[in-house]
Parts: sequence; structure tokens; C-alpha cells
Amino acid sequence: MRITNKIMQNNNLTNINNNKIMQDKLSTMMSTGKKINRPSDDPVIAIRALRLRSNVTEVTQYFGKNIPDAESWLDVTEGALKNNAQIITNMIGQCTKGANGDLTSKDREIILEQLKALRDEIYSTANVDYAGRFVFAGYRTDTSIGFLAADDTQYTITEQLDNSAIDSMTFIKTTAVANGNVVDINDINQTNYADIEVMEADVTKVEVHRIRLAYNNLNDGMVPTITRVTGKDAAGNITTEDVVNPVNVCHSYEVPTAYELASQNPDEVYFIPETGEMVLGENVYSKMMTYKDAANTATANEGEIRITYQKNEWQKGDLRPEHYYACTAEDKDGNVIDYNEEYLKGTDAEKQVIEYDVGFNQTIRINTTADECFEPGVGREVDDLINVLGEVQGLEEVAGKLTSMLENETDDAKRTTLQLRLKAANKALSYAKDKMQRMFEGGITAMQGYLDANNLALTNCGTRSSKLELIENRKRDQKTTFETLQSENEDIDITDVIIHMKSAELTYSAALMATGKVAQTNLLNFI
Repeated sequence: MRITNKIMQNNNLTNINNNKIMQDKLSTMMSTGKKINRPSDDPVIAIRALRLRSNVTEVTQYFGKNIPDAESWLDVTEGALKNNAQIITNMIGQCTKGANGDLTSKDREIILEQLKALRDEIYSTANVDYAGRFVFAGYRTDTSIGFLAADDTQYTITEQLDNSAIDSMTFIKTTAVANGNVVDINDINQTNYADIEVMEADVTKVEVHRIRLAYNNLNDGMVPTITRVTGKDAAGNITTEDVVNPVNVCHSYEVPTAYELASQNPDEVYFIPETGEMVLGENVYSKMMTYKDAANTATANEGEIRITYQKNEWQKGDLRPEHYYACTAEDKDGNVIDYNEEYLKGTDAEKQVIEYDVGFNQTIRINTTADECFEPGVGREVDDLINVLGEVQGLEEVAGKLTSMLENETDDAKRTTLQLRLKAANKALSYAKDKMQRMFEGGITAMQGYLDANNLALTNCGTRSSKLELIENRKRDQKTTFETLQSENEDIDITDVIIHMKSAELTYSAALMATGKVAQTNLLNFI
């Protein structure tokens, strides 16, 4: 084959262009720091780069955003639970003081004020939020645990209890019938003591059984219902039966009281709207204590007792029922919202668990719900202690008045009457102090139970934090590993590229020189 000058020139120009392309490629690699600019440069590197970039983006989302957000949520929760534990511990301390039978009236006033303040602080702690979201509210993170202001929304609430919710308390009777009228020893004053025919024998005490509902100051327009779960029908619906029908409404200011009536009528139940108590007659109590969950049924709890009632007067700090119970809310415009209907279907309702994605196919729970640590029973326990303290203080005032009147009285007949009244007052006071001591002792046990529940929630929160820390460490290592692999796959070895670039520059220069010499020679030079 004859090689002409034209062929040589074309070959030289092609080689010069190839050298220039290589030089441009290396120059681009130097300026970008990457091995390829487009997938066609190296499809294998391109495919691997897409996979590694996806891995790095995913791990960065978990490590840089999800995990820190979850940590912050858990930190806020843990802080609130620790504060709650301290408050309940202080309550236990106050109950321990109150169980001392040698307290003065001033001591009891101090305990009373401390308990009120601690109760309010507990429910304030329940409203703690993170970035505007209430951390103990389950899915309803825009709804506070307690009412932030007075409210008149009417709630129809169904509490689901068992017979462990039935407790006993001492009722002290300080009334008698004089001249056809019911009189109370607490009504004594300077002018009517001679008419108060309450003798020492009239002061008695009796143990009564009750169910203390989650709220007080309830509606008396709706008589509560008490039903018991009996199982499920063929369609799978829960079946119930009335425990007692009807329930009797008896206000706290009425005489005889609900406690006295229940002690006299064993087949009746009395509802006290002001205190939120269901006082049980002895036969009703005995019947309810036999209710137990049947071992052969897994979809219904035959030991469950349901009490349905209404409340529409809410004070600041009262707990919202939707965080605890199946209930229906109706505002003044007639708008109705049903909450937690699944609680009444007989299956274990899932808690409103909030989980964060912290890894591929891996989640972690970050929230603690209010019913795990901020139970309504804490406030109701304090209400009981406040009431019994008030009862003791009231009887102390009566005894003090009678003592003062006796010291100033000179008439023997009147002194005899005063002495009889004073004996009755002292007997009632003795009963009340004994009741107070036992209720404070019971308060220690109850508060310890709430503290245990809070500590369990705190432990669970700490366990999640520890687990999250391990996940964070693993994600940090994964992030470093993937970023290293990504760099090795995409980034150039700058030393190697510089060497190749210098070589390309030298080759390019040599090609230009060779082409210049060849271009000077033509066919005439060989003739």
C-alpha cells in the first residue's frame, strides 16, 4: 500500500486530536476531582456511584435528621418523667408526714397546701412539649394533656375498670334527729348548742365500698350507668348487662348522705356528682367482687366493669378524657367527636405509638403516652386527702368552740350539756383522725404505685435512648464507610492524574513537533 503525504497528515491530525481529547479528559478530571462526568465515561463506575450515593443519602437522613430529632424527643420525655418522679416522691413524703397522729392543725394546713401545689405541678408537667408538639399526647400532639383554660365542652365518658378499682373508706356519722329535724354536730355555735342533740352514742362509723371515678363535679342530669361485660355475640360485638339499675343520685350536701344510705340499702348504688363517687351497697359490692375474666375467652374480658357518665365543667389543669378513655365530646355548637371507640370493642387497643425510622427497615418508639405516667388517680388521691384533712380541721374547730364555751359557762345545766356535746365532738374527732391516718397510710401505698408506674415509663424511655445511641453509633460508622467507598469509586487519585496529564502534555507537544516536520516534506523532496 502506498503511503502518501495526505495519509500521513491525516494520521497526524487524528493523533493530535486524540491526544488533545485525552488531555481535556484529564484536565476535566483535575478540575472536578471526579473520575467520570457522564455515565458513558465508565458505566460500571456510574452504576456503583448511584448505589453508593443512595446509601449515603439514606444514612445521612437517619444519622443527621431522624436520630437527632428522636434523641431530642426522648430527652424532653425523660426530663418530664424525672420531674414527675420527684413530685410523686415529695407527695409520698407529705403522706408520710400526714400519717403521723401527733400533727398539729398548723402542720396539717402546711401538708394540705403542699399536696395541692404538687398535684397542680404534676399535671403542668404532663403538658410539656417539644417543638410545639405535646410529647405525652399520642397521635394528638396538637392537644394538651390537661385543659389550658376553663372549658364547657360536654364529654360522655366510659371508664373501663375491674373490681380492683373498688376500695373501702370510713364514713363517720355525726348527725342525729332532734325534734323531727336532722342536725349535725358541725353546725354548733354559741347560740344553738343546747339545740344540737348529737350525743356521743349518735357518733358512729361504718366501712363503705365505693368506686372513685376519674373526675369530680360531674353532671347530675345524666344518671351514670354501670354495666358488666358478659362476652361477645355471634356477630363479634361485645355484650353487657346492667350491674344495678337504676343508680341513685345523691348530692354531697344532702342528708342522709350517700354513705349512710348505702350502708342501710345493700342492693343500691349511690352516685355523688360533686365528688365523683359511686357508693356501693354491700350486696352490690359482693356481686361485683365475683366478676372475673373467663379463662376460655380471649376476645372479651368478663371481669370488665364499664361506668358511663357526663361532665361539662372543666377547670384549668383538668385532664382531657380523650387521652385516657373512650368518650364523646360535644361542644356548644353541637359538633360531636368520638374518641377511642376501639377501646370498647373488646380487643386490646393499640396505644398511639409514634415511631421514627432510624435505619433501613428499622424503627424505634419515641413517645410515652399520658396514661402510662400521668394517671388521673394521682389528683383524685390528693382530693381524698384534702377532704379528710378538711374533715379533721372542721371537727377540731367544733371541739375548740365547745371547749371555749365550756370554760366560759357558769351555769351547771348548760355545762353538763356542753360536756355531752364535747364528748360527742371528741369521739367524732378521734374517728376522723384515725380515718385520716389510715388514708394517708393508704396514700403512701397508692403514690408508691404511681411512682412505680412512672419509673417503669422512665426505664422504658431510657432503654429507648440507649438503643438509639447504639443505632446512632452504627449509623455513624456506616456513613463513614459509605462515604469512603463513594470517594474511592468516584474521586480521582490526584497524583496519578497529574502524572498522566504531564504525559499527555508531553505526547501532545511531541505530536505537534512530529507533524510540523512531516508537513514540511512533500513528494518533490523524493524526486
